[in-house]
Amino acid sequence: MSDALILGPADPAYAELARAVNRRFTGKPDEIHRVRDTDDVVDAVTRAVRTGRRVAVRGGGHCYEGFVAHPDVALLIDASGLNTVGWDPERAAFAVGAGATLGTVYKALLKNWGVTIPGGSCHSVGVGGHFTGGGYGVLSRRHGLTVDHLEAVEVVVVDADGTVRAVVASRDPHDPHHDLWWAHTGGGGGTFGVVTRFWLRSPQAVAEPALALPTPPAEVWLHAATWPWESLNRAGFDRLLVNFGDWHERHADVSDPYAGLASALLVPTRAAAGISLRTTMDATSPDAEGLLRAFVAEVGAGVGPAAPMTEQAGKVAALPEAAAPRKLKWAWANQLAAGSDLGLRAKYKSAFLRRGFTAAQRDAIWASLEYGHPDAQLQLDSFGGAINSVAADATAYPHRDSVLKVQWQVYWADPADDDRHLDWIRHAYRAVFADRGGVPVPGDQLDGCYVNYPDVDLSDPAWNASGTPWTELYFGLNHERLRQVKARWDPSDTFRHAQSVRLP
Repeated sequence: MSDALILGPADPAYAELARAVNRRFTGKPDEIHRVRDTDDVVDAVTRAVRTGRRVAVRGGGHCYEGFVAHPDVALLIDASGLNTVGWDPERAAFAVGAGATLGTVYKALLKNWGVTIPGGSCHSVGVGGHFTGGGYGVLSRRHGLTVDHLEAVEVVVVDADGTVRAVVASRDPHDPHHDLWWAHTGGGGGTFGVVTRFWLRSPQAVAEPALALPTPPAEVWLHAATWPWESLNRAGFDRLLVNFGDWHERHADVSDPYAGLASALLVPTRAAAGISLRTTMDATSPDAEGLLRAFVAEVGAGVGPAAPMTEQAGKVAALPEAAAPRKLKWAWANQLAAGSDLGLRAKYKSAFLRRGFTAAQRDAIWASLEYGHPDAQLQLDSFGGAINSVAADATAYPHRDSVLKVQWQVYWADPADDDRHLDWIRHAYRAVFADRGGVPVPGDQLDGCYVNYPDVDLSDPAWNASGTPWTELYFGLNHERLRQVKARWDPSDTFRHAQSVRLP
């Protein structure tokens, strides 16, 4: 008998658990199961299967689309109680509950063992969704994606006869469950089963806690600056985007002295303050401060003077005190870099770039920035380095030769403004990739989209006229193998949403 707490619509905690961080989406499940261990998950999924109810899982609640908070989801599993972080001597790896948040994991690993993972900057994101889509962060150019350190995963699956059971799948290619492990290294969440636990250890790492995962830099240099719109003309705008793209094309190798640098170029509409650059640099690298200053100078060459970053840009907090490079302990810098839960309605789109934006693409971006709403922007993030040292088929995550990750974002509060803001981001994105049918079709310059930034418009021919399906944009050549894993481990399609992997 399950010890899970089962909530219904009359319970005080129900409303918050049924609502996503993206306030556009609120679910109406019959039941919310607050699980505490794997057995509770098995019981909850069994209950869903036996009663013919659609099931979904909530961790941190950060799904960008309404996959979890969907009207068809009748039984919602709240995994936040699966949040332990500890060393498992039997597997010689760190065991992390799938309901833990990134902030919980960072704090536990660093405080107790002096190690970390190269995960994202928003500390309230649940690891269950973050890891299964790849898991990118500011240390990824040095240490790769989080899934590059995934040793094993525990998943509750449903067999063809309706039997619900927990399976552990590992990185060992001789493991009979190895394909299930592989699918969870970038195949996205909500497709194969319910993840209850991850085990993390770097490949070829010494099986001791203090050596099993990357050690974060003891200190980092932190810098932030803004080029105000009132002093930034079209030529300066072009120069910033070209400089940022060119620099990342030249410094995409893991052996580059800049492997310890991660930067975000934040390009909001002209209703905001200006274009901001926020950068961290491993202070333990040789001449780290000099390298950082050279990077900032190269990005700003020909643009004009920058000012302190005094306004938040999207989820990125203002940092006026870092207008001059500032050295901080890693733990402090990691906390300062933490993104925030905005509690707003939102829409996102993404693209991977193998090279910087073309002139035509910059024209389209410039035109889109006339929009009179300050909480709309593009965010260009450093990519490459160790991410690109892994073969595209070694994990389910396929984007292993890009140099930039780009995200379009728009935030608002009033539901009455939904159509207006959705119209802006859809048209802005489509215009940038107009010659590819409105989406970043993989080719010499582009490499598809990030599955952790799901976008249902990619499935809509009104917004994706490329003839390239959303599955290829997310998964590239790995999609067919993911379908075979789906057929083996979820033959009844119990775990599904609008962009889950389809059965063959």
